[in-house]
Amino acid sequence: MELVVYNIKGEETSRKVQLNDDVFALEKPSDSAIYYDAKQYMADQRQGTHKSKERSEISGSTRKLKKQKGSGAARFGDIHNPLFRGGGRVFGPRPRDYSFKLNKKVKALARKSALTYKAADQRITIIEDFAFDAPKTKQFVELLNKFNYSGYRTLFVFPQCDRNVLLSARNLHDVEITRADSINTYGLMKAHHLFISENALPEIEKVCLK
Repeated sequence: MELVVYNIKGEETSRKVQLNDDVFALEKPSDSAIYYDAKQYMADQRQGTHKSKERSEISGSTRKLKKQKGSGAARFGDIHNPLFRGGGRVFGPRPRDYSFKLNKKVKALARKSALTYKAADQRITIIEDFAFDAPKTKQFVELLNKFNYSGYRTLFVFPQCDRNVLLSARNLHDVEITRADSINTYGLMKAHHLFISENALPEIEKVCLK
C-alpha cells in the first residue's frame, strides 16, 4: 500500500511512502489477538488496591452479645458480626494483581492486526516530522483543522516526542501522542484516526516484526 506524505498545513507533498504489507496488510487479521492484548493493557492499568475489612479486622469488643440459648432469637456472636451495621464484610475485595502473561508473538500479531484494520479503513495519514517553537494548544488545534479531524480521537505517532508538541496537545482530551516503540493495540483501536510521522514508520515495523 502506498500513501502520500502530508505537511502540517494539510497539503500533499511530492513524496510517497510504501507501507509494509507484513504490518499494514495482513491477509487474516486476528480479532482474538486484539481482544487479549487490549484486555491485558486494561488489566495492567488497574491498581488492585481495593480492600474492605473482614470480621477479624474490625476494632471493638469481642464480648458475646448475649447467651447462646434461651432468648428465643438467633444466636449472636460479637459486634463484628457481618449481619450488624459496622460489622465486617463477608468475602469482600482484597488487594490483587490483575495482570496476566501474553506471548510476544500474540502481542505483535495484535498490533499488526490493528494497523491492518486502520489501513483498510483509510484511517492512516502519513505526516512530515514537525516540532513547535513553543507550547501552543491553538497551533495544534489549527493542525487538526487542516485535516478536518478536530473533535475526533486521534493518535500521533513519532519516532521521538518533541516536548513542545506534547505540551501543546496535553489539554486536548481527544488527542494522544506516543512514540513508535511504545504503540499498543488498545491505543490503536481506540483512536479514530492515526497520524504517523514519516520517520516513525521504520520504528513501527521494527516493533511489529521483532
